[in-house]
Amino acid sequence: MAELVQEELSALAAIFCGPREWEVLSRSETDGTVFRIRTKAEGLMDADIPLELVFHLPVNYPLCLPVISVNSEHLTRAQCVTVKEKLLQYAENLLSEPMVHELVLWIQQNLRHIFLQPEAGGGSEKCTLAVSTTVDDGLWIALLHLDHMRARTKYIKTVEKWASDLRLTGRLMFMRVPDSSENRQSRCGLKWKEMQREND
Repeated sequence: MAELVQEELSALAAIFCGPREWEVLSRSETDGTVFRIRTKAEGLMDADIPLELVFHLPVNYPLCLPVISVNSEHLTRAQCVTVKEKLLQYAENLLSEPMVHELVLWIQQNLRHIFLQPEAGGGSEKCTLAVSTTVDDGLWIALLHLDHMRARTKYIKTVEKWASDLRLTGRLMFMRVPDSSENRQSRCGLKWKEMQREND
């Protein structure tokens, strides 16, 4: 197996010989080999999207799948996760043979199709993603103020579904400015609960 992996690494180094295209990050007899390939793939707008693919080949590779990481300044985190999932699905068909070059070629040819087609049923997450035109994928905050809501439970389920589909994390807060009589009643109710706790 070690000879097979060494041959594959030599071939990859020869293929991806441009500046900064190929870099071995670590090599270990116990942990395997980790390397980075920088390439480009055609996106939705016929523009080349730079991709940074990090492969970790475990010691028993190619009998097991490589660990893959996908990064790009032109894709959101969720899109990178989708690309990684599609690569791993395709890699399952290539088990027991060297597959890295085949995976890179596949993503170069199929990146745009991944974002054009909705995900097939049966997956845990169903989401059609569009390519982001922004470069910065850092932390950003959105605040939505609704002044009227009819069905709170239905609203919560809808927002949770959107957040799940878009792979967002955050907080959902409900705030209301009570009038003076409601404010007094809520304070009295709170005090009554505190007194009950003390007496128990």
